[in-house]
Amino acid sequence: MLTAFRIAIDDAFAPEQRRVLVLSMAIAVALLLALWLAATALLDEAVATAFFEKARFAGIGWLDAVIDVLGSLVALVVAWLLFPAMALLVLGLFLDGVVAAVERRHYPGLGPRRPLGLGATLASALRLFLLALLVNIVLLPAYLVPGINLFVYYGLNGYLLGREYFELVALRRVDGAAAQVMWRRHRGRLILVGVIIVFLLSLPLINLVAPVVGAAFMLHVFEELRRRAPAETFAVRL
Repeated sequence: MLTAFRIAIDDAFAPEQRRVLVLSMAIAVALLLALWLAATALLDEAVATAFFEKARFAGIGWLDAVIDVLGSLVALVVAWLLFPAMALLVLGLFLDGVVAAVERRHYPGLGPRRPLGLGATLASALRLFLLALLVNIVLLPAYLVPGINLFVYYGLNGYLLGREYFELVALRRVDGAAAQVMWRRHRGRLILVGVIIVFLLSLPLINLVAPVVGAAFMLHVFEELRRRAPAETFAVRL
């Protein structure tokens, strides 16, 4: 797995990936800013109406300023927590080109992929994005509890991203039934890949390239598992 991760980093910065890398970084920044602004607006409205209404009407300027700064910081934390879910949409936009380039570079004998279509890829990414968004919002209070917050955050999002990245990569080469068998057999390793991807998404600057690294990483892990699996179980449908 470490070898696959190292190769994935090299793949992300390969010349053929530069355009995708720049686009994904730009979209990731835009999504993070949009999340931050949306969370700031919602928190500011909630604070103004529920907790500090009297203080604002009293004209306490310094208190208003403190509330605004704290609200903005909290909104940034919320946006950061929800960023992995947004990264799924970035992945859906660029997965096919990223994975195809990595396959040409490392697995030239694979042949044509199974036809999926951009619509199906985006629908799958959108479905899991909404699920991840909902679950993360519901579990936001748990993120405030020291000791379990990191476990919940990385465990939950690692599972969601591991599952989605795996399906988006695997269904290019095997049918749904074979992908399900592989997921059940190697669930622990694939969730660990998802946790690593979530960790990358939580690091400043690195999270801008994490979707591309994650797609290449999951592809290498998938191909390694597929080569070790019985041919009759994971036969490629071309």
